[in-house]
Amino acid sequence: MMNAIIKYIPNSITCLNLLSGCLASVYAFNGDYKMGAIFIALAAVFDFLDGFFARLLHAYSPLGKELDSLADLISFGMAPAVLMYSYLLSSPISQGDSFISQYIPYTAFLITIFSGLRLAKFNIDTRQTTSFIGLPVPANALFWIGMYWIMIENNLNDYFLLALFIIFSYLMVSEIPMFSLKFKNLSFKENYIRYLLIICTVLLIIWLGIGGLAATVALYILLSLLTARR
Repeated sequence: MMNAIIKYIPNSITCLNLLSGCLASVYAFNGDYKMGAIFIALAAVFDFLDGFFARLLHAYSPLGKELDSLADLISFGMAPAVLMYSYLLSSPISQGDSFISQYIPYTAFLITIFSGLRLAKFNIDTRQTTSFIGLPVPANALFWIGMYWIMIENNLNDYFLLALFIIFSYLMVSEIPMFSLKFKNLSFKENYIRYLLIICTVLLIIWLGIGGLAATVALYILLSLLTARR
């Protein structure tokens, strides 16, 4: 009985990830963008914890792998897209008279489409067991949480956001090698890049607030490019 309970602990946490993504979408559709962003961040915490407990309890399963991808698509593919869509729907440019203006908010769903492509690619790519190829979907979602906080404090051009949708959609399905954030041990020599990213993350959040998450993801991409083995 105990073994059966232990086996389903990671999957239960993954379901909390999925629930958080659903709630994030609901809040975003209702115009409560901050709560939407908070629930996406909470989903990221559950996404970390399900993997952590799966390794700790040796509770791996094919069901858990598939469930994790499906939950990630909702929490980190759909929810951020709904957040950006709802935000752009009320922006001045989408209220314009031009034919294109009314369709600008729908470009946010590039996040969902390319997140799905990224997750499907990851599931069949045997090269991504210890590192990543392309930007991980949760990292992309955290970038958009940070961007939302930056947007509510600064008047960003909608076309600039469209450019970011395209760039980050490409990054998710690109062949760019990106290091994993998982620690196999606490050795500084083997994990210096991860420790550096953690320190910079703390400093960026202290400096920029939640908007520091966007800067952290940008730094993660840059460090991955600099340390990639050619």
